[in-house]
Amino acid sequence: MSRQRILTIATQGAGLYEFTRQAADFVGANGEPEGLLTLFVRHTSCSLLIQENADPDVRRDLDAFFGRLVPSADDPAMGYLVHRAEGPDDMPAHIKAALTAVSLSIPVMGGRLALGTWQGIYLFEHRASPHRREIVLHLST
Repeated sequence: MSRQRILTIATQGAGLYEFTRQAADFVGANGEPEGLLTLFVRHTSCSLLIQENADPDVRRDLDAFFGRLVPSADDPAMGYLVHRAEGPDDMPAHIKAALTAVSLSIPVMGGRLALGTWQGIYLFEHRASPHRREIVLHLST
C-alpha cells in the first residue's frame, strides 16, 4: 500500500528550509509501523538534502560554500554560461541542483522516520527570489 501528498514550501530566497516536522507528521498520520518515505522535488533549480539540524551555522556554511562553488552568472568566472533566461542566478541554480539530489528515500521504523539524532530534511533553494516549491511525499508500506 502507498500514500502520497504534495507539500508546498514558500521560500524567501536562497538557503536551506527545513521540513522534517511536516514529513514526520505525514508518516505519523498514516500509522504504518514500517515502510519507506520517498521525497521528490518537482523543480529544476532547487534540491533536497539531509543535513545537521542542530547548529544553524551548518546551513549558512553550506549555502556559502555552494555560492562560492557556483557563483552568479555575473561573476567573470561564469562568463561561459549561455542560459540566463531568468537572471544571473538561473543557470547557477540548475548547476547546484545537478550537484545535489532531487529525491531522497528515508526508511520508516516503528512508525517514525529513521533519521539520526541531528539529521533534518531540507529543501535547498538555489534561486535568489522567493518561490513556492512542491515536494511529493510518497510513503510505501
